[in-house]
Amino acid sequence: MAVPDHGVRTEADVRKDGPRTAGTPRDPHDLAGLEAGLDALDSVQAGRTPLRDTLTRKVLPPVTAVALVLVVWQLLVWAEVAPDYKLASPSDVWGEVRDAWLQGTLLDYVWTSVSRGLLGFLMALAIGTPLGLLIARVGFVRAAVGPILSGLQSLPSVAWVPPAVIWLGLNDSMMYAVILLGAVPSIAGGLVAGIDQIPPLFLRAGRTLGATGLREARHIVMPAALPGYLAGLKQGWAFAWRSLMAAEIIASSPDLGVGLGQLLENGRNNSSMPQVFLAILLILLVGVAIDLLVFSPLERRVLRDRGLLAAR
Repeated sequence: MAVPDHGVRTEADVRKDGPRTAGTPRDPHDLAGLEAGLDALDSVQAGRTPLRDTLTRKVLPPVTAVALVLVVWQLLVWAEVAPDYKLASPSDVWGEVRDAWLQGTLLDYVWTSVSRGLLGFLMALAIGTPLGLLIARVGFVRAAVGPILSGLQSLPSVAWVPPAVIWLGLNDSMMYAVILLGAVPSIAGGLVAGIDQIPPLFLRAGRTLGATGLREARHIVMPAALPGYLAGLKQGWAFAWRSLMAAEIIASSPDLGVGLGQLLENGRNNSSMPQVFLAILLILLVGVAIDLLVFSPLERRVLRDRGLLAAR
């Protein structure tokens, strides 16, 4: 009695009969093994990075760059390319940092500006996100507001300071208004760009499953547009921070306190280059810290969730 062939072939059968031709039934176990192998190749190997590799790849490059800048800076001072009142030495700037720390004003300068910047950015986030959704999903609104939004992104933030002072006076409301006018267009524009890049198939599949209106925006549109939205958030923070610095430099009042922009302006008024360099370094430090502590982790998480972090 003949035994039915279920498609299982031994190594001896392969040597005897030769390779399987097209159209011959394939063993489902072979397909499962092939799929498992492909999944293993596609999966990201999650493991703890050795401390030495972290120091070499993440810490050493920026430290080396900062050291080179300090060396070149000191060489320029020794070469006397400019008078002392025009080019302060690194030691003079460090002395300014130490004096501000001992006087207890260093953290006050930073916190005054950072608190304003973060609160203004959160307000811009609350306004720019629904505005971006509205522009991207409603054709009439896109036609009416889209060009204005693009124009606002190209308008320098400092241009909003004089009218904001006239309208609102020298107070924190003026600062927040300048931040909103600088950050909201970037946030909304980033979200619109992210939504425009969503494959139409995703939207049709969501509607088929019953996701419409707010559910569609929450479960389909926002997750699919997240990379572009995140890019808009980074740009929005950059515009918010620059807008705040411009407002603090131009508008000064005892009621506003002394932020980093006002510290920079005070250094100019006092012809103190160490104070000017101190303000510039603190402004730069805050910008780098926000990017490393907030936006870089968010970007890595988004890329990891989409399987795009394997080669990084």
